[in-house]
Amino acid sequence: MLPLDIAMHRFNRLRLAALMAPKALVSMTLVTMALGATACHPLASKVAGTPEAATSEVTGTPEAATSEVAGTPEAGAPEAGELGRGKLETAYQIRAIASGLDHPWGMDWLPDGSLLITERPGHVVHWRNGSLRPIDGVPPVLAKGQGGLLDIAIHPQFAENRLVYFTYAAGTPNANRTQVARATLEDDRLTGWEVIFSVSQNKPGTQHFGARLLWLPDNTLLVSIGDGGNYPLELDGALIRQQAQNTNSHLGKVLRLNADGSIPADNPTIGSQGISALWTYGHRNIQGLAYDALNQQVWATEHGARGGDELNRLESGENYGWPLVSHSREYPADRLVSSPQSQPGLVDPQVVWTPSIAPSGLVVYGGETFPGWQGDIFAGALVNKEVRRIEITPTGQINEAEAIAIGQRVRDVGQGPDGNLYVLTDEDNGQLLVITPNN
Repeated sequence: MLPLDIAMHRFNRLRLAALMAPKALVSMTLVTMALGATACHPLASKVAGTPEAATSEVTGTPEAATSEVAGTPEAGAPEAGELGRGKLETAYQIRAIASGLDHPWGMDWLPDGSLLITERPGHVVHWRNGSLRPIDGVPPVLAKGQGGLLDIAIHPQFAENRLVYFTYAAGTPNANRTQVARATLEDDRLTGWEVIFSVSQNKPGTQHFGARLLWLPDNTLLVSIGDGGNYPLELDGALIRQQAQNTNSHLGKVLRLNADGSIPADNPTIGSQGISALWTYGHRNIQGLAYDALNQQVWATEHGARGGDELNRLESGENYGWPLVSHSREYPADRLVSSPQSQPGLVDPQVVWTPSIAPSGLVVYGGETFPGWQGDIFAGALVNKEVRRIEITPTGQINEAEAIAIGQRVRDVGQGPDGNLYVLTDEDNGQLLVITPNN
C-alpha cells in the first residue's frame, strides 16, 4: 500500500486531471472512402513527458524497430485491405474524459456504467461521473519491464457476487509468472483477493506476459499467456519461445478456465496430457482478445517480433504456429524467425502487419451508436498510436478500412454500455478517451 502522503498526492493529481480533461476536445471527421485518411490527435501535445515511441510492449524490446524492416510482408502473407476502403462515411469526435493515469492497461464496466481501470504499477482506479477514485486492496505485483497489474474483467454476474478478475505478473525479475486472481469489490476497496490460477512454471526476464481476459457466453474465462520472452532468452536449456509448442507448458497459450479457476470438462484435448487448461497454442504474445457475438467467434491480436504482428480467428484446440511458422524477423539479427510462413496443420493468420503496429486491446463493435461500424473489429496500436478499424464482409473478406489517429500509445480499446468507444493511452500521464458521433 502507498504511504498516505503519496497516495493523497496521487489522488489529488488524478482528480484535478479528470476535472480538467473534458476541456480538451478535438473533433475530427474521417471519410473512410479517402485512401489512408487519418487525423492527428492534438491531445498528445498536452501529455506530460515523451511517449515511448521506441517500444511497443511497455519497456524492453524495441518492437518499433520493425520500421527498419522491409515494409512488405513475405511472399504469401495474408494482407488486410488498403486503408480507406470503408463501407460508410462516419463522423466522430475524440475527447479526453480523464487524465493522470499511470500507464493504464485494462478496463471494464460496472453495471452502473462506471469504469474500473488497472494501472500497470499496481493500482486500480474507478472512473465515475468524470472523476477518478483510487481502489484499495491490490497486493504487490511485479511491475518491471512489461510486467505489472495487467487486465481486468468484471464477472458476468457482478450484480450478485461483486467479483472482479485480474491478471498480473508475480515473482522477481529472474523468476516470475502470470497469475489470475479475483476479489470482491466493496465500495472503494477490494477484499478477499484470491489467486485462482498460476502459470505452471517460473520464467526469467520481464517480457511477454500476455494477460488479456475475455468472458465467453458460457461464463468460462479465456486468458492469454505470452511465450515468455524474445530470442535469445532461454528456459531449461532451449529458447523460451519454444514453450509455445510445449503442450505441458502454459507459456504461449490461450487458457480456458471456469470462474473459480478450475478446468472446464469440455476443454479440448491438446497433447498427451488429455484435457487441461489449454484452449489454443502456438502464440507469441496475445494482448488483444474479443468476442464477436453475432458470429460467435473469438478474435485475437498478437505481437510479432520485428514485424509479423497477427490478427487471428481463434478456434478451440488449434495450433497457431509460433515459432514454427512466422512472418517475424529476429531480434537483433535481420533474419526470418522461420523459413516457412505457413505449414499444413497450423492455422494461418487472417492479417499480418509488417512493419509492426504493436497490437494491443481489441473489441468487436456491437452497439447502436455507430450503425456503420456494427460488426467491425477495432484494434489498438501502440507503435502507430492509433486504432485500426477492420471490416469483415459477408463473404469473410477482411478490409482494413480506417486508422483512427490517437497520437498516444493505445493500450486498450473497449465499447461502453452507451455504445461509444473508449481508449486507454499507455503513458506516464495516460488518458481515458471517448469516441462519440460528431452530430
